Amino acid sequence: MYQSVLQIFPDVNREFFRFIAEREHNINEIRLRSERPILVLEGHQEWFLNREGIYTDKLSEATLMSREGLEKIVQHICQYSIYAFEDEIRQGFITVSGGHRIGLVGQVVLENNKSIRTIKHICGLNIRVSHQMKGVGQSVLPYLYEKGTIKSTLIVSPPGCGKTTLLRDLVRNISNGNEYAEGMTIGLVDERSEIAGSYMGQPQNDVGIRTDVLDACPKMSGMMLLLRSMSPKVIAIDELGSIEEMDMVRQVSNCGVKMLATMHGNSFEDVWRREGMEQLLKNKGFELMLILGRKQGRYIVKGIYQWTEKGEWQCRKYSDLY
Repeated sequence: MYQSVLQIFPDVNREFFRFIAEREHNINEIRLRSERPILVLEGHQEWFLNREGIYTDKLSEATLMSREGLEKIVQHICQYSIYAFEDEIRQGFITVSGGHRIGLVGQVVLENNKSIRTIKHICGLNIRVSHQMKGVGQSVLPYLYEKGTIKSTLIVSPPGCGKTTLLRDLVRNISNGNEYAEGMTIGLVDERSEIAGSYMGQPQNDVGIRTDVLDACPKMSGMMLLLRSMSPKVIAIDELGSIEEMDMVRQVSNCGVKMLATMHGNSFEDVWRREGMEQLLKNKGFELMLILGRKQGRYIVKGIYQWTEKGEWQCRKYSDLY
């Protein structure tokens, strides 16, 4: 059950990391920094690892990650050919089998145009353990449909409140079909490999039987490519941000394709004030907005906004749905 996390590490390290690998369903992150303590984030609690690889909250008992040991882990992750993973390293992360995403830091090497060519002398890894939580989108599905027709939906959330987890489950439900509508073809632009968690092009997470995934593809290019080649009924993206991306959403909508997207934010008003968003929302680039938050340690949908027949946005409900 815990093999996907254990396989991140070379054979020589696996016994040490076995304890945390067995807890992969509870662990969020494993942080390895050269010559500094190994840190594990489980829920909202941070732990060090002692010499036996067991949790301790005492810094004096913490095991340091050696430079040599870190280099061996990096080599193992890259299948002993760092050159073959240059494109991933340039983006700052590598996705491995199981959908786990490993962030990297070190010395950045720039091209003449100041773009990043690669990262060398890697001195830190952030292993983000993949968790697919099926069913989390079930409670909001009724709001996404009207007489069997899906609404273009924007999920708004502060960091760490589950927007990507919710997006992944909604993609799966819409793709497979559900009690509100038959399954639909979805084009998923997974720019940071977080939604499908693809490894060598194959999604490691269940994103549905009718979902076509563009892995590690910029959102702008990906949306246009999908429109031209895959005839999607819905296009899904994570972390909508730039004015150019908003303009592409408008183009997608004009083609009759529905959008499913996320955005960082705290409230409807916060989103409305973003440059380019007021016009997009007035033109029905999105028809539904879910505002996520946290309450007593739980992730919730705290606001549901809908475009009405009167041509205005209206808050339908505050809820603890999620």
